[in-house]
Amino acid sequence: MIYLVMINVLGFVIMGLDKAKAKKQKYRISENTLLVIALIGGSLGSYLGMYCFHHKTQHVKFYIGIPLILFIQILIYCFYFYTKF
Repeated sequence: MIYLVMINVLGFVIMGLDKAKAKKQKYRISENTLLVIALIGGSLGSYLGMYCFHHKTQHVKFYIGIPLILFIQILIYCFYFYTKF
């Protein structure tokens, strides 16, 4: 549970950081890095960061990919906890 909180906070923060770097036209965080953070459990934080900072919301692989990853992860968590008990 601690891991999920930390990785989601990281996903949120990294979206904000990349948006700030984009505004200043500085070296950016790669899209692959942003997606990998979502894939390893940070999809909720990444999703909230996308819409809070209005970042990557026009990119198909983000506005479809991040919610899809989140949906799949929720299914996995539900399946895991449902079968565990």
